[in-house]
Amino acid sequence: MSQGLARARANIALAKYWGKSDLALNLPAVPSVSVTLEPMITETRVTLDASAERDVLVLGGEQASEHETRRAARVLSRIRDEAGAKDKARVTSVNHFPTASGLASSASGFAALVAAARRAYGLPRDPKKESALARWCSASAARSIYGGFVELSAGVPGDDALAARQLHPASHWDLRLTVAVITEARKDVGSTDGMALSKETSPYYRAWVDATPAMATAIRDAIAARDLSRLGPLAEQSVASMHALALSTSPPTIYFQPASLAALATIRRLRADGVAVFATMDAGPHVKAISSADDAPRVKAALEATQGVLRVLEARPGPDVEVE
Repeated sequence: MSQGLARARANIALAKYWGKSDLALNLPAVPSVSVTLEPMITETRVTLDASAERDVLVLGGEQASEHETRRAARVLSRIRDEAGAKDKARVTSVNHFPTASGLASSASGFAALVAAARRAYGLPRDPKKESALARWCSASAARSIYGGFVELSAGVPGDDALAARQLHPASHWDLRLTVAVITEARKDVGSTDGMALSKETSPYYRAWVDATPAMATAIRDAIAARDLSRLGPLAEQSVASMHALALSTSPPTIYFQPASLAALATIRRLRADGVAVFATMDAGPHVKAISSADDAPRVKAALEATQGVLRVLEARPGPDVEVE
């Protein structure tokens, strides 16, 4: 029985992606720059079943919803077409961190699905092709195919071949991200819906699209120089701009929770005390603190002591998607 197993990591965008230039092809309206995170892993196994009438998706030991199964079946169908195959697949996937709550589980999930399915259907490894297909499912997933520091350019409408590219491997910089987990629950507004609302209703959407490329370039340059004093303020500006855009929609899209604000205040207090630590977030309530490896233990202890923080994860730059 043919099968494939893949392990992909979540990533955190330091230069934020928010908005789509082509909804049908899931192309981003702005460039983004991210770091792939170890040990925030999704492990996915795809097993072909010649007797099955439909694809089956099991997430975390439970049967997936019809919506989730349809999303997986769409990408499996494209892979079958490329391979000239007909057999349906059974997909089992486990996230070793909170799911659908703003920790980029869709990024690692779709990256792992694409890589595992291509192996199961006998297709050769092709990171660029895997990244483009993962992007079609979730733009952030394009970046999780690669380890280390990764860039995804803004998409030109109609360009279904758009893929991410690795800027630097994980060994380039021993940066640390300390993640304050605020909730285990799914977020109320998904990223796709939040982006659409921003584009349709925010008076600031065009300003965001116009300003983001310069921020992304500056962040890319700071990473190349391994300069935390440059990267940190830029990353904070990018995330603040993204959440300001979300807050300006009608109705407002609010991802912050009280503990999110408390964690951000903790990071500001640490910085006032001389610790080089900076904050970023995704479209969710969790707060990620960017620091050096030497400062990470102090950051972790401070966030663990912050009221409302459920637990704290320690992350560092991780590897490319792994396939067996």
